[in-house]
Amino acid sequence: MTVGQNVTLPSPRTPSPLDAPPLRWGILGPGWIAAKFAEALRNHTSQQITAVGSRNADRGEQFAADWKIPSVHLSYEDLVGAPDIDVVYISTPHTVHAEHAMLALEAGKHVVVEKPLALDGEQGRAVAQLARAKGLFAMEAMWTAFLPKFSVIDQILSDGLLGNIATVLADHGEYFESDHRIYDPALAGGPLLDLGSYPVYLAHKVFGRIEQVTAAGQPANDEINGQISAVLQATTGAHAVINTTILSDTPSTASICGTNGVLRTEGVFYRPGNLTVSLRDGRAARFTDEIEGYPAGLAYEAAEAARRISVGDLESPLHTLDTAVRTLDTLDEIRRQIGIVFPA
Repeated sequence: MTVGQNVTLPSPRTPSPLDAPPLRWGILGPGWIAAKFAEALRNHTSQQITAVGSRNADRGEQFAADWKIPSVHLSYEDLVGAPDIDVVYISTPHTVHAEHAMLALEAGKHVVVEKPLALDGEQGRAVAQLARAKGLFAMEAMWTAFLPKFSVIDQILSDGLLGNIATVLADHGEYFESDHRIYDPALAGGPLLDLGSYPVYLAHKVFGRIEQVTAAGQPANDEINGQISAVLQATTGAHAVINTTILSDTPSTASICGTNGVLRTEGVFYRPGNLTVSLRDGRAARFTDEIEGYPAGLAYEAAEAARRISVGDLESPLHTLDTAVRTLDTLDEIRRQIGIVFPA
């Protein structure tokens, strides 16, 4: 719904997740995000979860009991080889996303891979190349890209309502205690991939390509980075100014600023939520979202994958593999400038 004075915002073009053709899903790696995804599928879609794969029997059995999943596989190889699975959702730590995505692809399964698609651009390209060679669907689960709010943003940008975009401002910061897994260097800890993927993704969504990166970092301790600020320059010369941190809570909002006006998100920018548009000529409007956060928002990425797979598409135009890889390339350059070293 949109309300305003003398300006009308577009409506979302996102179909109901309940309308997507039901596929049989296997979940590779039970954990926090996997539980949210399972809840989204169970309560907000017509998708079926037929199996879960876990190397820990107790954890796998408990996850299956929680979400009424009929089969538990105690190896990932068994899961991806199961004949009653159409698509595998990869939700293991991001240090092994590429490995497990390629395991499923080699077994002939379509994949939806939790963000980030891989640890770096090289791994991301390898996943994309294998999926294309196998003729299988692959998609990064950047849930933001599939939300109704971002359908509205897409249309606002393509319609030119804001004019030429000069600046994107975005941050994502959350405070974490040092015993959280985000502090584990063996899991590529720090804010860059867990949190920073979102503002870097937004920059690529608005500008397409990033030509130049200038980044600065602050350590959390002797082992991992704690905070990153960066200026990402587009091919047009426009700037995205981003920040991500695990050292403090931040507003986690975003603004897209053009020659004709400004789009501002209300609340955390990458989640479902409201937004406002204020134009320089005095006109303004507000989009009010009809869904809220987890888990309902995750239903849209699953539904998009199901629709594309059902008609034989190998990617989603809403978030292509090339976009995911370009985002990883930018994250790689930020990492290089700051001197962050991930596990081999």
